[in-house]
Amino acid sequence: MFNTFMEMISYPFMVRAMVVGILVSLCASLLGSSLVLKRYSMIGDGLSHVGFAALAVAYAMNAAPLMVSIPVCVLAAFLLLRMNENSKIKGDAATALMCSGSLAIGVMTVSLTTGMNTDVCNYMFGSILAMSKSDVIISIGLSIIVILLFLLFYPRIFAVTFDENFAKAIGTRSDLYNMLIAFLTAITVVLGMRMMGTLLISSLIVFPSLSAMRVCRRFKSVIFCSAGISVLCFVAGIYVSYEYSTPTGASIVIANMLVFVLLAVIEALKERRQSVMQFAIICLVLSGLLTGCGRQISYAVNQTEEDSTEDNTTAIVKENATYSCNIEADKAAYDGTVDITVGDQFYATQINDWYLNFNTYAGKVVEIEGYYINDFAPYDFIGRYGPTCPYCQGGYVDFEFLTDEDMSQYVSGQDWIRVTGILRSGDDAIGGPFYYIEALSIEKMDSVGVDTVVN
Repeated sequence: MFNTFMEMISYPFMVRAMVVGILVSLCASLLGSSLVLKRYSMIGDGLSHVGFAALAVAYAMNAAPLMVSIPVCVLAAFLLLRMNENSKIKGDAATALMCSGSLAIGVMTVSLTTGMNTDVCNYMFGSILAMSKSDVIISIGLSIIVILLFLLFYPRIFAVTFDENFAKAIGTRSDLYNMLIAFLTAITVVLGMRMMGTLLISSLIVFPSLSAMRVCRRFKSVIFCSAGISVLCFVAGIYVSYEYSTPTGASIVIANMLVFVLLAVIEALKERRQSVMQFAIICLVLSGLLTGCGRQISYAVNQTEEDSTEDNTTAIVKENATYSCNIEADKAAYDGTVDITVGDQFYATQINDWYLNFNTYAGKVVEIEGYYINDFAPYDFIGRYGPTCPYCQGGYVDFEFLTDEDMSQYVSGQDWIRVTGILRSGDDAIGGPFYYIEALSIEKMDSVGVDTVVN
């Protein structure tokens, strides 16, 4: 397990997923305790549907999804709070109204514009394994703000959670702090949608708090226990997702479900038998299981970009594309070291991560297997069958490579090859960048690997 975990965090996109996921899990668990006790458990579900509608509109307008979704969800949270307090439509009816209406707007917008593409599906069903650096920075910043505001106003949030009438009597502006809770929840929901998806985000808010309430009785202890359960279940869920190629959001929810059931059993045994010894033994077993999945992550990211310019650089022109490298010299200097090996697991995600965060990988030596593809001659690609952009041809998850070898010996779409080379960027006909592998070696493999990828 430990070796697998260390392998996971060797991938930069997994590190980003871990950092953002842990912070969002903390935010959701802190707010979840108040929302559950105030009977606002389904507010996360309502706001996630609003967020889906907002991001659909953002994609239609070619705008940044987070920049559009956050203010829209905040306004929706305030509106939902006002409806519960002052309108004839209250509680679950107001939430159901917002859910169905927002979902209809989002689906209609998607159908009239881009169609159900990969980006929209990622927000609908959850995908944290292909987050760009800008997404990570925004998510970390907003998560820290949510945690700090919750800690700063904790006494007031505690007061309006347990006895709002008493809080009003002693001069606490309960309306203001209810709006603060709604504001923090809206931000957390938008950030969590990337990880859990529209359909599962409410479970991230509800499950850890309900699990903590099985074994804790004080509000502060419930919050601490809920935070611990949320983070450990996230780590366990993403570990299972990596090991068995299961959906990330669903794996995290199932981990939370198992903990909830186990703690409910512990509570039942405690009440029925009143056996302190049995209760302690079960708690130790649970602690050991969760601690095994929740080792502290320490990862130092060195973002210093190495100067990859060489004196012997040669401009290679293939039709309208310009490649800046010297394959012959680089082959002679190559010592056999491979920095990144693209495996069957997360094949598509790693390729996507190269495009999203190329500066992190520029100049590194990679090793990748797949079909030789020459459908766009004279350009050579290596790839596998899988999801692709709606405007691409061939249905491949692929990456271009440049070689000085004669590729006529290989059959496009049939021969399985292994390419080892350096990740580089070039310029196309209109001056824009494109990315490719400067192939140092090409090997035809005897057997085909996983030829269809869906991650």
